[in-house]
Amino acid sequence: MDYVIALAGNPNTGKSTVFNALTGMNQHTGNWPGKTVAQATGSYVHNHKKYTLVDLPGTYSLLAASVEEQIARDFLLFNDPQATIVVVDATCLERNLNLVLQILEITGRVVVCVNLMDEASRKGLMLNTAVLERELGVPIIPTVARRGRGLEELKEAVAAIADGQIQTNPCRIKYPQTIEQAVAILSEKLQPLLKNALKRRWAALRLLDGDDTVLAALADYLVNNNREEGTVTV
Repeated sequence: MDYVIALAGNPNTGKSTVFNALTGMNQHTGNWPGKTVAQATGSYVHNHKKYTLVDLPGTYSLLAASVEEQIARDFLLFNDPQATIVVVDATCLERNLNLVLQILEITGRVVVCVNLMDEASRKGLMLNTAVLERELGVPIIPTVARRGRGLEELKEAVAAIADGQIQTNPCRIKYPQTIEQAVAILSEKLQPLLKNALKRRWAALRLLDGDDTVLAALADYLVNNNREEGTVTV
């Protein structure tokens, strides 16, 4: 079995360096289907198992303000990767955590790669990754990707998530009761499309927020699924 791993992160976090360090020469580039945005995939073998790494476009959020954000959002919603690596910059962690929290609302199968630890050290920044791991509820791996530091630990964490050896407890924002009730109702309606409860919750929140791009993505997903099954009904 090949494991599919998503690689997400803000621009300028060293995400491409992580991708190149993990996959080496085993890379393929093209475009995302129907888009002009470049797509990069690669693979690596760890403990005799193959992992296919999908490099999502660098984004600051998943609110679909751009094509890149829409691609990243739709991949996480509809392609069900066995794990997602979120690369963050250790020197500006607060800004990067916005994307981490949004991804944790979609999936709990996340490993946070805190990259550029050497730059943080040079700036006198001390990061308590144990506290961060406890607060976010997912594995936190400090790395210096350009020097190969922490990459083996990253592979181990990804493998444990993909195999189900680690049960995460992702941080989730609790909303007022009226919103939570509306989310529960919408989530039930989304059950035929999105089996994963976290994904249904995130989609419901975006629909309540009036995000028409989520509705359009769900409609496209429904049409494509019906076409594959031989019927098209919306």
